[in-house]
This record gives sequence, C-alpha cells and structure tokens, in this order.
Amino acid sequence: MTTNLEALGQAMKRVQYRNHRAADAALRDVGVSLVQWDALRAIDRMPHASGHDLALATFQSDQAFGTLATRLVDRELVVRSPGTGRRVEHTLTDEGRRALEDGHRIVADVLDERFAPLDEQLRAALARILAKLNGDDESVGPGSA
Repeated sequence: MTTNLEALGQAMKRVQYRNHRAADAALRDVGVSLVQWDALRAIDRMPHASGHDLALATFQSDQAFGTLATRLVDRELVVRSPGTGRRVEHTLTDEGRRALEDGHRIVADVLDERFAPLDEQLRAALARILAKLNGDDESVGPGSA
C-alpha cells in the first residue's frame, strides 16, 4: 500500500493550522498576535538584519513585513533606525521585549499542550523527520524551536 501524500500534506497543514490558532488565541493575553510576536522574535534573534531578511525569517513578503513593522513601531514595540546604506534596522523597545518574553512563556505552554500526546522518543523522531523534509543539515534538538 502506498501512502497518500496529498493526505499526508493536508495532515501536516492541519497540525500547523491548529498550532497557530492556539498560539494566536493565547497570545491575545499579551496584546499581540502570533504574526506580531513572530516578528518580535525575528528582530530579537537577528540584530541588524534588513527588512528583507526579517521578511524571509517570518515567511512574509517584504511589503507585508514592512506594513507589520510599521504597526509595531506605532505600538512602540519596535524602533527603526538607519543602518548601513539604505538598510533600516529594527530594535525592540522595552515594551517589545516584555511582549516577546511574555509570549515565549505563553507559546511554550501552548506547545507543551499541543505535543503532549507524543512522548520524548516520538517528539525526537518527528523533529528528525521535519528537519530532513526541510533539508536541514543539523538536527533539531532541545531549545532550538
């Protein structure tokens, strides 16, 4: 019997969708959406990155990330400053850092709940499978989420 790859792809998408909906709903307590929190996370992880690089890291178009960044600046979660050449650098404000840190705790709780049906052995196997599908050379291990 051959695995139905279309159904497998749909199952992966359904898991991702449920994960994103749960995280987005939980992050409302911090006052940010999942998309906004993910942008804060990328800005924190990638100091001095261009808007283009941040867009790629957050799976958005340059235009969509620019619009999002403007909203984050308006909410005083991020500041923009001139970088090298035409590059505009993004930095978290104290309020942005608080939202990011609160979001980390909230998302960790969501992920604990979402992955609760899997024991550590199955989680590790899933991490290896997803890394292989993503073409990642390094394994996905503790703390690499």
